[in-house]
Amino acid sequence: MSEPTISRDPRHWMRPGTLQLAALPQLSLYIHLPWCLKKCPYCDFNSHEWSATAAPGEDMPGARYLDALRADLEASLPLVWGRPVHSVFIGGGTPSLFSPEAIDRLLADVRARLPLEADAEITLEANPGTFEKDRFRAFRQAGVTRLSIGVQSFDDAQLKALGRVHNGAQARAALEEAAQVFDTFNLDLMYALPGQTLAQCEADLRTALSFAPPHLSVYHLTLEPNTYFAKFPPRLPSDDEAYEMLDRITAITGESGLQRYEVSAYARPGHACRHNLNYWRFGDYLGIGAGAHGKLSFAHRIARPVRVREPRLYMERALAGDAVASMDEVPRAQLPFEFMLNALRLREGFALADFMASTGLPLSSIDTALREAEAKGLIERDARQVRPTERGFDFLSDLQSLFLPG
Repeated sequence: MSEPTISRDPRHWMRPGTLQLAALPQLSLYIHLPWCLKKCPYCDFNSHEWSATAAPGEDMPGARYLDALRADLEASLPLVWGRPVHSVFIGGGTPSLFSPEAIDRLLADVRARLPLEADAEITLEANPGTFEKDRFRAFRQAGVTRLSIGVQSFDDAQLKALGRVHNGAQARAALEEAAQVFDTFNLDLMYALPGQTLAQCEADLRTALSFAPPHLSVYHLTLEPNTYFAKFPPRLPSDDEAYEMLDRITAITGESGLQRYEVSAYARPGHACRHNLNYWRFGDYLGIGAGAHGKLSFAHRIARPVRVREPRLYMERALAGDAVASMDEVPRAQLPFEFMLNALRLREGFALADFMASTGLPLSSIDTALREAEAKGLIERDARQVRPTERGFDFLSDLQSLFLPG
C-alpha cells in the first residue's frame, strides 16, 4: 500500500499507541490560494507570481483550482468525519485575487462537506492592491465574516522597498471600505523596515489606529532563507532600535484600547482572531491547497499532513485523489516543544489541564523545563496556569527552546 493511501486511512491513525487523548481539540480549516500579483522580496510563503509562471495570455486556473480543492477536501473527510469546524481561514498568496463568485463557490463546497459551526469565523486575506469598490461587500455576501488586510505600511517609499503592489492611498481606501462592510477585520502592519526610523514607525502605527481597527497584527520584518532579501539584504534597524519600536507599538496600542493578547497581535475585547487562537491553543486544523500544512489529532497520536507544494502538480494530484505529500506522526518527545511553540505566544499562557488534554502527556514531561523557565524569570505559574512574563515575551525563543527534547 502506498504511503499516500496509508496516510488517509483512519484505521492507520486510530490504532493503539502511547498517547491517550480523552477528547479531540477544536478543528479549523485552512485553505491556501497560492497566486499573487507579485512576489514580495521578504516572503517565504508558498506564493507564486502568476505572470511569472503563465504562458502569454493564459488566465489563472481559478475554476480548476477550486475543483482541486473540492477533491482534496473530499479525500480528507474520513480523517475528520463528523467533527464540527470552528473557523475557516483562506490564505495565500493573495486570495482576494479570486473573484467574490469564486469565493462563494468555494465556501458552498466547504459547507456541503463539513459541519461548520453556526457562528464559524470565516477569514479572507486581502491585499489593498486588489481592492475595488464593492468588492469587499461581495466577499461579505459570499459568506466571509472577517478580512485580514495586508497593509504592511502606509509609507509609499517603504511599500516600494517591500515590493508591495499597493500604495498608501489604496491601503486607506481598502480600510475605509472594510470598516463599513465588516463587523471585524484584521489590519496587518510591519516594523523594523529598511531604513525605518522610530518616528516613521510611530507614524505608520498612528495612521493604522486612525481607522479604529478591531484587530491589529504587527510583525517584525525578518530576513527569511530563500528570499530575495536573504540574498540581497537591505539595511535594517538595529536590534536595539527594533526593541524601541516594539515598546512604542505596545504603549500606543494600549492607550488606544487594544490589548496585546499574543506576541504579535493586539485586539479590542471580543475581536481576537478565533482561527489564530485555535493554532496557539494547539487546536487541530485541516489544511487544503498547494503546500498547505495541517495538524490532526486522533485518540492515540497526532499527525502533521502536508500537501503537494507546486500549484500545477497539486491540482493534478488533488484531482486524482492524491494531494498529500506527507503525513507524519509527531514523535512523543517532540510534543512538549510543539505545544509551547504555540501556547507561549499567548499573553494568557495556558492551563496545565489543557496541556495534558492536547498532548496526552503527563505534567511530569514538562516539569523540569517549567522549573528552569521559572528560575530564569521567563514564566509565572500557579496550580492551574502558566503565563510568560514580560521577560518571557521579550525572549520568547529562549523560553520555547527550554522544551526541546534532550
